[in-house]
Amino acid sequence: MGSKVRLREKRLGDALNDYSWRTDPELAQLDATPPLKTTFSEHLQSYAIELRHPSLTRCTFAVETLDGKHIGNSLFYGIDETGGETELGIMIGERSYWDKGYGTSAVTSLVDYIFRHTNLNRIYLKTLKSNRRAKRCFEKCGFLPYGHLERDGASFVLMEIHRIKWREGQDKPCGQIKKGRQANEND
Repeated sequence: MGSKVRLREKRLGDALNDYSWRTDPELAQLDATPPLKTTFSEHLQSYAIELRHPSLTRCTFAVETLDGKHIGNSLFYGIDETGGETELGIMIGERSYWDKGYGTSAVTSLVDYIFRHTNLNRIYLKTLKSNRRAKRCFEKCGFLPYGHLERDGASFVLMEIHRIKWREGQDKPCGQIKKGRQANEND
C-alpha cells in the first residue's frame, strides 16, 4: 500500500531504544520537554509496569520499519470519549529515518487506526512553531492549524483533523498496526 512503517504494541525489548531517545537532549527539545533523568534500571522498572497495566486514556505503539526495525513511538492520549477527541503524539527517534517519509507514514497509520477502531471524531496535537519538519508532516496527513499556544517559554502551533475530513482522504495509502501478530493489508 505504499506505507513505510507498521505500528505495533510496545514490548519490553523496546525499553532501551525508548530510554536512549528520552534522554537525548535534542529529541527532548523537539518535544519541548526536559530529557529523562532517571537511570535505565529505574526506567525499565516503570516501563514494565506500564506494559502490564496499560492506561485507559492512553494508547502507545512502537513505530517499526517494514523490516522490523524499531525507529520511534506514537500514541494517542487524553482520550475523551464523551467529547469524542484525543491528542496525538509521535517521535521518530532514529535520526537516519528523518526526512524520508517515515513520520508521515506513522501519523497516517495512527490516524487511520483511531478513526477505524474508536468512536472518536477529532484528533488534535501541538507542535513547536519552530519544528517545521513536524508541521509539514502533520499537514501532509490532513491536519489543519487552528490556533497557537504559549507555554513555559515555548510557542506551539495547534493542529487538528476531524473524522469527516479523514473520510474525504480515504483514497490515500495507509499503514498498519500489528497487535500480537503481523498486520496485513486486509486487516
